[in-house]
Amino acid sequence: MAKQNNKKHILFRYGLICIVFLVFSIFVVMRLFKTTVIDAGAWNERARRELSKVDTIAPERGDILADNGNILACNLKVYDIKIDLRHNKIQKFPVVPWAKLDSLADSLDVYYPRVRNLTSHPDTFAKYSWHTRLKKEFEKAPDKRPRALRLAQKKSLADFEKIKSFPLLRDFKGSGFRNPVYKEERNIRMYPYGRMAYRSIGRVNESQATGEFHGYSGLEKDLDSLLYGRPGLSKKVPLTSGLTNWVAVPAQRGYHIRTTIDIDLQDMLEEELFTICSEAGADWGTAILMEVSTGEIKAISNIERLDDGTYGEALNRAVLPFEPGSVMKPISLMVAFEDGLVKSVNDVVSCAPFQKTSDPHGSGMKTMKQVIEQSSNPGIARVIFRGYADNPAKFYDRLKGMGFFEPIRSGIAGECIPRIRRLVDKDSRGNNITMTARHLDLARQAYGYNTELPPLFTLSVYNAIANGGKYVRPHLVRGLIDENGVDSVIPIQYIRDRICSEETARKVKECIKEVVWGEHGTARLVRDDRVMVVGKTGTAYPVEKGVYNKMKRRYAFAGFFPYDEPKYSCIALVMGNAGNSANRTSGQVVKNMAVKMYSRGMLENASTFTADKKDSRPVMAAGLSIDNKKLASEIGASSVKRVKTPAPPAPGTVPYVVGYDAATAVKILEKAGLEVRISGAGIVRRQSLDPGTPLKKGNVIHLTLRV
Repeated sequence: MAKQNNKKHILFRYGLICIVFLVFSIFVVMRLFKTTVIDAGAWNERARRELSKVDTIAPERGDILADNGNILACNLKVYDIKIDLRHNKIQKFPVVPWAKLDSLADSLDVYYPRVRNLTSHPDTFAKYSWHTRLKKEFEKAPDKRPRALRLAQKKSLADFEKIKSFPLLRDFKGSGFRNPVYKEERNIRMYPYGRMAYRSIGRVNESQATGEFHGYSGLEKDLDSLLYGRPGLSKKVPLTSGLTNWVAVPAQRGYHIRTTIDIDLQDMLEEELFTICSEAGADWGTAILMEVSTGEIKAISNIERLDDGTYGEALNRAVLPFEPGSVMKPISLMVAFEDGLVKSVNDVVSCAPFQKTSDPHGSGMKTMKQVIEQSSNPGIARVIFRGYADNPAKFYDRLKGMGFFEPIRSGIAGECIPRIRRLVDKDSRGNNITMTARHLDLARQAYGYNTELPPLFTLSVYNAIANGGKYVRPHLVRGLIDENGVDSVIPIQYIRDRICSEETARKVKECIKEVVWGEHGTARLVRDDRVMVVGKTGTAYPVEKGVYNKMKRRYAFAGFFPYDEPKYSCIALVMGNAGNSANRTSGQVVKNMAVKMYSRGMLENASTFTADKKDSRPVMAAGLSIDNKKLASEIGASSVKRVKTPAPPAPGTVPYVVGYDAATAVKILEKAGLEVRISGAGIVRRQSLDPGTPLKKGNVIHLTLRV
């Protein structure tokens, strides 16, 4: 009877289970029918949408390289290291382990402090120490603590492992979600040389709309289309395990850009510009160094005095237009020679007052050499009037025909072209412009006023003069390297095959030489017997709110070196207080660069003004009481040669002591009755009082020494 009842009970349960499975099967079949038949269209459309989705794969940005392959800008994978204070392994603490937290805080304060110089002041330590931060977070309720407390940012995997080994954190075992310490990966753009050539190399910025990184300044911006690369495409594909991403079109890495920048020359130029601007108390300075034969920009620097009185890399003024002043005169003279307005460097012109300007050096007849040497405004204006007085607009047309207004396309973002007004007989409103007004403007354009030239454009013309008239295009990009490592070298390009004839270039060079090496040259302090630098000075008042600010002056020097076989051209602009000179500021930047390059053997031992290039004996500073033979014996040399010393000063004038050792220079100057102030170390490179000027006993003279 018991067996019978048990059998009925089992059959009842079996039947009940069968009914449940039957109902479930019917439900499944109904849902399957609904999905595959009734709702088939909707599901197929959803599947189509999912499978047709195409995602963009961001490409890897290319690197920017120096001329020797050194990295100037690159991508770097870094990690933000964080800790989840709501993690179950932390919430399981029966009590807060304050002793271990203190040890953890000590380690973080030493290796990853929240602010720099943490121990510089007790109040700073109390406020920003990790002790304070961790105590604040662990005093909260466990469910109120942050899930992502950042311990360090932009660190490497080695830093991640190091932090995991700190007290308390090393107690957590496991990886991934099993460990409360984790890392978030991101890519950043790195600049190994810091702010060197900052404005020229540029920077990148993340687009808020797309999340993509693109350049917003310098080469990063100008060459963004090459550096960025080509995005790839991925889409969803069905596999047995579900949908997965499938790379349809792989992303193409951007080109590596090999620039023309020479790291050593860049460092030297920035140092020289900084030194001169600091000594002169300048507002800003800009300088460019270029290789004559190729047009490669080897160094470019822009500095500006900041609010705190220090100097930092700032606005790239190398490609912005400024009134050039007298550096325009050799360009005007080049036009005059090319047009036959003057035939020889010894042709003369009257320098009497002309078009509301006079020559401070005298109003007599002067040769073309003397016009440039003494920077005569009326002299160069009279020469240009010989060909353009009847139709002043043709002066603009002549410059345009030479390629003067064509974009250089150097690779520097923000590049402007020269601004020179075409002197027509009517203005934009149709009003008549008198010939008198046009003549006045023509004269000013001839000597560098009423015009605006970017320093890079000015340098390109001086470079052409040094290059025998070949108008090579200045550029910052030497080649492109694709993702397969194929290096494509960009050939030398020309704005024009020639800006002038070789004979014209030779004549202008000969005139420019007098500015530095002539008896009355305006840049005599640029002389140095080791390497022959030539160039032209120029000064101009800055225009502020439509009027000249005569409290400030912009000092320019453009030139090239060595004179006989020019290897490099260079221009420097320094904005400072009125009362200084291009001779002492921008001219010194170019001179010091030439001397440093000479001393490092970067000029291929080109001939200098006084030394034979085959003479490899050590060069000794000028001095009055140094025994050459004894010195040669002590340094193990067979002999030494001395820097050429100048002739003794005329009675009652300031002596010339550049090239002397400090002791000798002080002795000479104090004997002359001057008080001497010295800065730097080495031999005398600059003196604040021009040699040959009238001497006043008791005056202070500052000497700048460099090795």
